[in-house]
Amino acid sequence: MKKNLTLTLALGLLLGTASAQQPVQVGMAFDAGGKNDKSFNQSAFEGAQRAAKEFGAKVNDFEPSDPSQVGQGIQAFATNGFDLVVGVGFANETSITKTAKAFPQQNFAIIDSVSDAPNVASLVFREQEGSYLVGYLAALNSSTGVVGFVGGMDIPLIHKFAAGYKAGAMAANSRIKVIAQYVGTTPAAWNDPAKGKEIAGSMKAQGADIIYTAAGASGNGVIDYVKGTQCLKAEGLPKGVTFKKNQFASIPKSASYTAACGGSSRPLFFIGVDANQNYLGDFDKNPATLNHGLTSMMKRVDNAVYTVIKDTTQNTFKGGVREFGLNNNGVGYALDEYNAKLVTKAQQAQIAKITKDIISGKIKVPDKD
Repeated sequence: MKKNLTLTLALGLLLGTASAQQPVQVGMAFDAGGKNDKSFNQSAFEGAQRAAKEFGAKVNDFEPSDPSQVGQGIQAFATNGFDLVVGVGFANETSITKTAKAFPQQNFAIIDSVSDAPNVASLVFREQEGSYLVGYLAALNSSTGVVGFVGGMDIPLIHKFAAGYKAGAMAANSRIKVIAQYVGTTPAAWNDPAKGKEIAGSMKAQGADIIYTAAGASGNGVIDYVKGTQCLKAEGLPKGVTFKKNQFASIPKSASYTAACGGSSRPLFFIGVDANQNYLGDFDKNPATLNHGLTSMMKRVDNAVYTVIKDTTQNTFKGGVREFGLNNNGVGYALDEYNAKLVTKAQQAQIAKITKDIISGKIKVPDKD
C-alpha cells in the first residue's frame, strides 16, 4: 500500500482482500523504512513474492505513514482471518504477540525478535556470523587500515552486526582500526539517510576507506556519500594514516572517478546489508569498471519469510524460535558480477575456510562488542 494512503483507506483495503480463504492469505506489516528500503524490509517482501509465485499465496502488505499504526494493521489482518500474519522487524513484536494470543488458531511470525505466544514463529538470525565474513574482507581490502561501521538504532541487535564485523576485521589484521557509530536511539534512526551521509563523511575524515552499514534506509545516505566522493586522497588523510599498495590499480575506472580522483588516491567502498546491495555501487552502470560496493552481508530475511509462508501453505507451520545462520544459508556475503574483481579468488578461498570453521565451532564469533 502507498504510504500516502490514510489509515482508514488502508484498513478498508485489507478488509476487501481477506474474504477469500483460498488460496492462503498472508498479511505483512513492515518496519520503519518501508518495503522499498533496498535492505531489510525489501528482502522480506521479495521472499514473500517468491512464495506467492511458487505456492499461489496472496500477499497483502501494510506500511502506514505513521509506524505507530502498524499494530492496527496486524489486528486487521487477524480479525479478517488471514492464514499468516508477519511482523517485519523487532518493533512489531508486542503487537504480534498480543494479537496472536487473541487469535490462537491462526499463524503469526515475527522477524528479529522472540515471542512467547505458541502460534508465533520467531525468525531470528546470527548476524554476527555474516558480519564476521565481511569484516574479514574489509580488513583484507582496506588501503588505509581504517574501516567503519554505521549502525541504525543503537540496540543489542545492531551491536551483533558490529561485534562480528570487528572480530572478523581483527582476525584478518590485528592492527586494523574499526570506527563504529550509530544513527540514533529511536526508530527514526532507520530512516535518516542525511545522518547516515554525515557519519560516512566523518569516518572518511578519520581515514576509513570501507564503511559497513547496518542501518536500514539510513544506509542509503552512506551509499550516496560514497557515490559523491568515490575516493580518499593522500593529501586528505589524517595524521598517522598512510596508503598501502594499491590492489585496485589494474581495475578500469569510470570517467567520473578518473576526473575526481587522479594522483595518489584510493577507492572508497561501502558494504551493504541484508539484501545484496552490490549493484548500488555501480555508479556508472558499467559492471566492468570499479564497483564501490565491496560486498554485502546477506541476511536472508527473504529465505526466512519464504520458508514460513511455504510451511503455512503446506500445513506444516510450527510456532517457536527458528534461527538462521551460516549453517542453513541464513547469512552470508554477496559475490556477483559487480564485485568479482574486488574479492579475489584467494580471498574467496579464505572466506570459504572461515565459513566452515564458524559452522564447525572452531571459530567462535562474538555477538556483543
